[in-house]
Amino acid sequence: MVEPVPEPGAQPGAMRAESRDGTAPLRTGLTTGTSATAAALGAARLALGGGATTSEEVVLPRGRVVSLALAALERVPGGAEAAVIKDAGDDPDATHGARIRARVEPRPDAGVTFVAGPGVGTVTRSGLVLAPGEPAINPVPRRMITDHLERLARELGHAGGFRVTLGVDGGERIARRTMNPRLGILGGISILGTTGIVRPFSCSAYIASIHQAIDVARANGLPQVACCTGGTSERVARERYGLDEMGLVEMGDFFGAALKYLRRQPLPRVALVAGFAKLGKFAAGHPDTHSRSSSIDLDFIAATAAAAGADAALARRIRGCNTSIEALAACQEAGVALGDRIAALALEQARSYQLPDTTLEVVAVDRQGRVVGTAGDGADAPEVTP
Repeated sequence: MVEPVPEPGAQPGAMRAESRDGTAPLRTGLTTGTSATAAALGAARLALGGGATTSEEVVLPRGRVVSLALAALERVPGGAEAAVIKDAGDDPDATHGARIRARVEPRPDAGVTFVAGPGVGTVTRSGLVLAPGEPAINPVPRRMITDHLERLARELGHAGGFRVTLGVDGGERIARRTMNPRLGILGGISILGTTGIVRPFSCSAYIASIHQAIDVARANGLPQVACCTGGTSERVARERYGLDEMGLVEMGDFFGAALKYLRRQPLPRVALVAGFAKLGKFAAGHPDTHSRSSSIDLDFIAATAAAAGADAALARRIRGCNTSIEALAACQEAGVALGDRIAALALEQARSYQLPDTTLEVVAVDRQGRVVGTAGDGADAPEVTP
């Protein structure tokens, strides 16, 4: 058995991104699909008599070649098994440091068959790119693994195919920190990747999960979804619209990404149910409301309050607040409907994404889960909770 066991941050495949401001550059990483490809290649090489290696080179979909260290490699009945430690670089990826395993068994018949091992999920709902019952190994990783194994088979004179079982140590636990359970992917994580590279803070996996949630809702005939920013807003959406888990899309900070996808894949009714602070940022024109991308603009909040009836003294007080929630409380004390005004501006922003066949509603909630503002296309929207 080969046991180099590298530190996740020290893998040969990780790369440095360019820094835009002269500070230390952020490291790019490699996807679970790239990691699984390297593990499968190492296992197949050993199984076909090509010898044991300590690393494998993977050709990424856009042609770049990266080298990944094998954390383990051994013969098993019928084939061989290898592991790679997933390195997401400087991205806060739930799978960073996970051990991705591939067991490869050569077969006499051509083609590559994929199996979900421990820690890799299985699709149970329609609407995803994979059919129900399939292992949650997405199309690009499947193609990468297939291409590399078929190339190796030609090199080593193997005329048949392979059975590839992918597993992830602790994958079922890791999956609880992802959208997989809500999407109906049960038993573990998904093996993902389109370019093979993880770019720091691109949040591509999170945005992909938003797209998948919308796809699942459409495929199952739901007339409405609620795009929510967190647990509190989800609770409000459940109660307000009577939605089950399939109708709740956890968009987090990514208002723009959710609305862009809904323009391409529309639903009859969409509600944006959001914490007041995040909704305030979106109303001000920020499609991504994370603190790294946008900050609260108290001048904007003060101007919005003034448009809702706040006097000059209240506007000055708002500009001196520490948070938008503090500004909201000041307006509530004065009887100024800041929440409704912010919701109305957020609705205008949402409409700018051009969803002509979708009825939109916006709901602002505070930290206690109280509705503090609404705006919408529907005439029967519930009254604002004081």
